[in-house]
Amino acid sequence: MTSIESVPQSAIDPDVTAGVAQFLGQVVTDLTALSVDGKQAHWHVRGSNFQAVHELLDVVVDHAREYADTAAERVVALGLPIDARIQTVAQKAGTPQMTPGFRQSGDVIAEVIAAIDATLRSVRSAVDGLEPLDPVSQDVAIEIARGLEKDRWFLFAHVSAK
Repeated sequence: MTSIESVPQSAIDPDVTAGVAQFLGQVVTDLTALSVDGKQAHWHVRGSNFQAVHELLDVVVDHAREYADTAAERVVALGLPIDARIQTVAQKAGTPQMTPGFRQSGDVIAEVIAAIDATLRSVRSAVDGLEPLDPVSQDVAIEIARGLEKDRWFLFAHVSAK
């Protein structure tokens, strides 16, 4: 008879799970920073298009939280912990800091786009690095990239003159 103690945490090779955690851990960190900073921007945006930008920033924040949850759950499902405590995020995020206080919508959007771009760098690194390791985890990263690129486009469209 098999007991739960004899069942491994994951059916995937431990070296693969460690690689997945390395790539998706940074993605979770950057997405968490994006969600916190996006909320800061949401509270402080000003300008003639305040309401539209204010509401769009909530969508970006919600998406960042959902994507972080998806990536974190993938790592945890493979049997490894994830550290997205705010102290860890503050130390390890690769995203630029938001300027504090009230800001005009164009400036806020530019800063949020810069944070999305920084997050996309870690997501693209995960897409590339996960290809030889685990196609299921790579698919998670690809889906996150697709969503972030759409959110970036929506924000950019608010300030683009072209």
